Amino acid sequence: MHISDGVLPTAVTVGAYAVSLAVAAWSVRRADPGDLPKMAVVTSAFFVASLVHVPIGPTSVHLLLPGLVGILLGRAAFLSIALGLLLQSLLFQFGGITALGANAVMMGIPALLAGVLFRWLKGGSLPRHLLAAAIAGALGVGLAVLILALLLLTGGEDFLGVARIAMYAHLPVLLIEAAISAFVVSFLYKVKPELLRVPFISAVP
Repeated sequence: MHISDGVLPTAVTVGAYAVSLAVAAWSVRRADPGDLPKMAVVTSAFFVASLVHVPIGPTSVHLLLPGLVGILLGRAAFLSIALGLLLQSLLFQFGGITALGANAVMMGIPALLAGVLFRWLKGGSLPRHLLAAAIAGALGVGLAVLILALLLLTGGEDFLGVARIAMYAHLPVLLIEAAISAFVVSFLYKVKPELLRVPFISAVP
């Protein structure tokens, strides 16, 4: 799921960096300093979970967690994912430095959208929270895989097969992350519900 150096055309790489830097700057400005401890924990979870890769042909499958990151961090989700990807690239060579912007867009934007969707759907009851979390978790993976496929297609027809395999291979991940997101939200709803009260992303001027 990490795009490596040299896969994308230069124009796409530069454009993705521009988008990711702009969204990261917005995320920094809108992040609540009081949420830094929670952000550190969530970033660590994202970092560790996405290190475990299962090779499938020319691609690999691993947990992505953009939906859960968006649920827990709201507007700070993009920054969290970008930092996790940067550390993975520097420490373990997962993805490339030149492709960091594309990887951040691929997983960070779905995290933000999943966070918005969760806040729209969660209501005030536990069943509503569970349903919203499952949908947001699945949406995060689905959008990330879709963006991955679109980015790979810019690299030419040689990557068409890889994009198709990646989309099919992540269908089980979509279901798994829907279940994980629902479980985590259910647990937090019962023991620490304030962690789920992240400000709505568009409510900040």
